[in-house]
Amino acid sequence: MKLDITDKKLINLLQEDSKRTNKQLSLLLNLSVTAVFERIKKLEREKVITNYIALVDPKKVAKSFIVFCQVKLIQHSREYLSVFESEILKLDEVSECFHISGDYDYVLKIYVKDMEEYREFMVNKLTTIKYIGSTQSSFMIGEVKNTAKISI
Repeated sequence: MKLDITDKKLINLLQEDSKRTNKQLSLLLNLSVTAVFERIKKLEREKVITNYIALVDPKKVAKSFIVFCQVKLIQHSREYLSVFESEILKLDEVSECFHISGDYDYVLKIYVKDMEEYREFMVNKLTTIKYIGSTQSSFMIGEVKNTAKISI
């Protein structure tokens, strides 16, 4: 789907605040409410917009200890990758998992309460997954930029 300038503006506005009404969006875009509604439906139909979520402050829900864990598998076979990925999908503590290039195979973003909870996660969940050769963890010291917005 080719996005025009209005589509891009609409997407950016929705990424900033998806609770804006179609009326509010129509005023910001100088379009009719119906035109905004139709554009949003088209963007959803074409899977440009895939979901609407509420972003939660980790401090308010006792999950402010953020860990980036790199994982190396013992081998790069399709079976090992598939098993690892299916097991990672079951772990609620893991908010993001990326298959990466370099010395490690995956990087995970993990939200837990504290170091003790992370240790329990490592010992009882992550390291029980078959085919993991090694892990290396880095802990967030401070947040410089954190956004779900993709600049268009």
